[in-house]
Amino acid sequence: MSGKGEQRRAELLDAAEDLLVTAGGTELSMRAVAAAAGVRLGHLQYYFPTHAALVAAVLGRVLTRSAERLAPLLAPAATAATADPAGAGAAEAADRTAQALISALLAEQEDARLVRLFAEVWAFAARDEAVADAVRAFYADYRARIAAYLADRRPDLPETVVQGRAQVFLMLVEGASLFRSGLAGVREPAADEELLRTARSLLAP
Repeated sequence: MSGKGEQRRAELLDAAEDLLVTAGGTELSMRAVAAAAGVRLGHLQYYFPTHAALVAAVLGRVLTRSAERLAPLLAPAATAATADPAGAGAAEAADRTAQALISALLAEQEDARLVRLFAEVWAFAARDEAVADAVRAFYADYRARIAAYLADRRPDLPETVVQGRAQVFLMLVEGASLFRSGLAGVREPAADEELLRTARSLLAP
C-alpha cells in the first residue's frame, strides 16, 4: 500500500476509534464511520471490506501502539541485563523489569479514552460473534507476548505453567481496569500495591 493509502487508512481508523469512544459500539456501523470520515461507504469498504475487519484493525492498531511502548520492557533477558544501569544480579534485574512492565501496563489504565475504548469493545463483542473473534485474537496475541517474556526469563518452567501464568496475568491485569478506572469500583492504593505484588509474582523468578 502506498504512503497515501496508509495515511488514508489511518484516518479511517481514527474516525472509527473516535466514534467508538464517543458514541459507543452500538453506533459503530460502517455507514456511521464513513460519514464521520467524510467518505463514501464504498471507499471505506475498499480498505475494510467488512465490519469485523474494521473492528479487528482498530484493535490491531491499539495492540501495536501498546507493543511499541512496552518493547524495551519485553526485550530478551540478556538484552535487558546489558541495559541494566545498576548492574544488579539476574534475579534483581528480572524483578525490576517485571515491576516496570506491570507498572507500564497499569499506567495505560489511567488513560480514560483507552479504558472507554476497551469497555465498548467488550460490550460489542458480547453482541457480535465476529467482533468477539477479533477480540479473542487480540488477547491471544497479548497472551503470547507475555508467555514469551516469561519463558525467556524462566526456561525451567514447563510450557503448561508458562501458558497458565500468562493467562492468569492477563486476566488479573485486564480485569483490574474495570475497578481501577472507576467503572466497577473505587481505586484504592492498598489494592494497587497488592495487585502489583501478585502480578509480579507471576512473572519474576
